[in-house]
Amino acid sequence: MSLMTRKLRDDCFLHDEDRLTHAEAVAMLRERMSPVVGIEQIATEEAAGRYLAQTVKAPRAIPAHTNAAVDGYAFAFADYDAKKGSTFEVTGRAAAGVAEDMQLAPGSAARIFTGATMPKGLETVVMQEDVDARERDGVITITIPPGLKEGANCRLAGEDTKVGDVVLHTGQRLRPQDLATAAAAGLATLECFARLTVAICSTGDEIIRPGQPLEPGQVYDANAPMLRGLIEATGASCEDLGILTDKADVVEQALRDAASQFDVVITSGGASRGEEDHIVNATDRLGRLHMWQIAIKPGRPMAFGQIDDCVVLGLPGNPVAVFVCFLLYVRPVLVRLAGGDWPEPVRYPLQAAFSVPKKKTGRREFWRGFLTAGDNGAVAVEKFARDGSGLISSLRAADGLIEVGEDEAEIKHGQQVSFIPFSQFGISSF
Repeated sequence: MSLMTRKLRDDCFLHDEDRLTHAEAVAMLRERMSPVVGIEQIATEEAAGRYLAQTVKAPRAIPAHTNAAVDGYAFAFADYDAKKGSTFEVTGRAAAGVAEDMQLAPGSAARIFTGATMPKGLETVVMQEDVDARERDGVITITIPPGLKEGANCRLAGEDTKVGDVVLHTGQRLRPQDLATAAAAGLATLECFARLTVAICSTGDEIIRPGQPLEPGQVYDANAPMLRGLIEATGASCEDLGILTDKADVVEQALRDAASQFDVVITSGGASRGEEDHIVNATDRLGRLHMWQIAIKPGRPMAFGQIDDCVVLGLPGNPVAVFVCFLLYVRPVLVRLAGGDWPEPVRYPLQAAFSVPKKKTGRREFWRGFLTAGDNGAVAVEKFARDGSGLISSLRAADGLIEVGEDEAEIKHGQQVSFIPFSQFGISSF
């Protein structure tokens, strides 16, 4: 059963600036976004990719008992000569999954298997392939070579996690290794946020879907499949509402219907105030929408608004601008609305394997870049040769984004630049 959370605050996209820097836009979104989805119980084995809605403390130690890390023989280090080696009689046996209360005599050892609880008083294990084992008249003896350290091949109770340790936190996206932790702690279910529901639509009479014959003046819709892939990579569900024609009543009805069914509506194209760009006007009539002028390239004009509790995000029409603006602004908004922690990408300082003698100041630019070998074999980044917002080839060639600050007027070959790999946005390189 899904539990409802608090709704989106009113007019959360309103601001008083004529033009925002990238940092100001991110800070404003980060401060104003909060989860809009409910909470539900999910089976641990089915929770990969979900955003956690609870803080998880270990209810028991991991591992729960001190155990052997290998198949071999357990013995007391006090009975062992680390310089010369020692011979032990094997008088016990410890198997995984069997909690035996055995007490061995001094100078004796126990046959033990990986994962088995260590017998009382024994704290060291020698690997079975390292011993000389012999049997005579039903008595097994082992000779252990010198050089073994106390506690070798033994996993202590709680050495991974202690009782009460915070192992998972609210807002994190659950990875396979996180599910292993939850399962090791004995948790069969986890409280997770429900999946965010997102609708996308493309706009423009010139836009058609692949598979249709291309007439003069028309263009195939590259944004819809790209956006769907980007949205689903955040863990949200996505439904494609198709292409909206340039008719005010069609656009308004489509937005009204979508706002009543989805948490977020994302449009591509029509995010301006031209005569045939109806997204802005329709959203204004149904709710509130604000045009954000952000001092970046590519991108700049974006539409942020809401119809009741539905968030409306209007992206540009050019594919590169759609891609970059999604990564920088839409993706973190979706993650936060879905209950996740705000994802701030890590920037890596790399040397530039290119030069740009003149860059316009006053805006932050995000160039497509790919990794290469620099001076002295160090990793460097090369800039894609052209900057056009319609060059989808630049997105295929790139390994990530080169971020260039507002005050930088040129980039010299070999200087340090900030590089954000696409992996920081959840996009695999293979």
